[in-house]
Amino acid sequence: MTEPDETYDPTRHPGLLRWLEERQESHEEWAEQTALADSLDFAPASLEALDELVRQTANSMEEVTDRRMAPFFQGAIWYVGEVFCRHRKMVWKYIPDIVSGDLEPFFGAAGETSALDHPCVGAPADPESYLYPLNMLRRILLTEDEVGDPVEETLSSIFANPFDEDEDEDDEDDDGWRDGTGSRA
Repeated sequence: MTEPDETYDPTRHPGLLRWLEERQESHEEWAEQTALADSLDFAPASLEALDELVRQTANSMEEVTDRRMAPFFQGAIWYVGEVFCRHRKMVWKYIPDIVSGDLEPFFGAAGETSALDHPCVGAPADPESYLYPLNMLRRILLTEDEVGDPVEETLSSIFANPFDEDEDEDDEDDDGWRDGTGSRA
């Protein structure tokens, strides 16, 4: 862990840039392996197909976290982020831990991790605006919230309202998922 200096640009992290290039180069092969290559055209509607595939591939949020380095999930993380970048005018970022200020190794944590080691997408000029594609993949497997109420999230519903803009201000941060402050899930 290292603390970024004041000149740190979260869009230019070397690990992030390398990963983005690798993901872009391997996208076509990844899509072919999903058997949904024709559906994965980066349109927001294509998130529905990916949503179903994630649900068929993993059974729990923890499983997605544990398998985040597997080729399928690496491709899915990139794909979801790219849809947001292309249609929500977001950019890829790799930001320091919001609590400690440390910059974790990019996708470098082995086993259990309490820190974020994966990229996010957000508004280019807003350092407080970010969403984690890995957490989006995790969230769609959540069946109930912390008080036991049913949850029915999809990648499409997250795309449609990524920051819960219609929620009451008091409810916005309750689950910590969309505002970035508690997106460690």
